[in-house]
Amino acid sequence: MKLLSLALIIALSAFFSMACDSYNDSTAPKNGEAKVKMTDSDLETAIKAKLGTNALVNAAGISVSANADRNEATLSGTVESEELRTKAVELAKSAHPGLVITDKIDVKPTEVTRESYTEEAARKERERGKGMGDKIGDSLDDAWIHAKVVGKLIGNSNTPERKINVDVTNNIVTLRGMVDSADQKVEAERVAKETDGVKRVVNQLKVAATAKT
Repeated sequence: MKLLSLALIIALSAFFSMACDSYNDSTAPKNGEAKVKMTDSDLETAIKAKLGTNALVNAAGISVSANADRNEATLSGTVESEELRTKAVELAKSAHPGLVITDKIDVKPTEVTRESYTEEAARKERERGKGMGDKIGDSLDDAWIHAKVVGKLIGNSNTPERKINVDVTNNIVTLRGMVDSADQKVEAERVAKETDGVKRVVNQLKVAATAKT
């Protein structure tokens, strides 16, 4: 009985060994065959496919330049909000494991005329301003001016918009916060003064102590 059991075990072991060898032979690369290498074009296509999954990002027509060997890609173009830029980078990164993205996307909010500005748009702008610590008056003019000033500061590489609070009351703009240089303080004031609808600008921006030395 023991001999029969031993023989059965040996037979089963041999069977599984042959099956594994057969599977490995079928899945292993054949002689002369090489693993297919991803090209720059393949990587660009994969990234664009990811960008295309979001209608707003897709509509922005962002350009993609990829280097498959280095697993890197550069995004360039223009979007109308910081949120869209962040979303585009996130989608691109998901196209390939470990992909490094160089972000050259510009943010340029679409300007809305005063005539076409709505109460709903003003409500959303006040909510956005509140989230950033800004104070916006109750009029349509105040919300519209806030959107325009913030948009211009974002699009101006010489002003650190994220460090500047923009308050708007009765068409008067107050700039608060800390900037890196006197030039940035002057530029931010200029941008606000040249915005349609602004009656006056109160510049309360402070220059960082390190920038003064």
